[in-house]
Amino acid sequence: MEGKTVLRDVEERSQSLELRLKYVARFEKLLRRPQAQEVLEILGCYGRDCIPIPRRTERHYWSVSCLPSTPGKALVRVNASWMELFSLYADGEGIRALFLVHLSDFTTDHSLDQGQVDEAFLERCVITPEDISYFFPRGEDIFGIKVRGFSSIGKFLAARRALRAIRAFNLTHMNRGRNAYQASHCYSLADHMLSGSAR
Repeated sequence: MEGKTVLRDVEERSQSLELRLKYVARFEKLLRRPQAQEVLEILGCYGRDCIPIPRRTERHYWSVSCLPSTPGKALVRVNASWMELFSLYADGEGIRALFLVHLSDFTTDHSLDQGQVDEAFLERCVITPEDISYFFPRGEDIFGIKVRGFSSIGKFLAARRALRAIRAFNLTHMNRGRNAYQASHCYSLADHMLSGSAR
């Protein structure tokens, strides 16, 4: 969780050629969007820093979808088990992110009390306070954080406490069993997520 120990990953990825080819057209469509470079850079950070042993667990325990058809018109979405972990959306010419985490990691007293959200901490994790907002999805100990702008998303991912919370939530859901979204895994996006994760 603290990033002090690096779990040994595999060098070679297990891949499905059929699945790789299935989403190439969507990936090429994403590359034509003005947000493409920012999306790939943020995904690279997320894959490197937020998913444990990402090569060994790819597709079977987490997956990334490109231009998913689910509501909300996300550009990309990362899932584990039955849970959405992280999504990126177009925001004008830029991007905005949605992180799902444990509420107890973002309250002042580590409780599930929605009135105890540590707003001061959240605001320190972004460039300007207007770049961050939050909501309470259904489910116990689940907290949704929305971050606007490439620079603020990058700063949020670099904040030690936030990063630890993201890792904890991801590990919780990866441990809940096989990923239900394996069939929508986009290997072309995963290439960018995993490019800096080899150990």
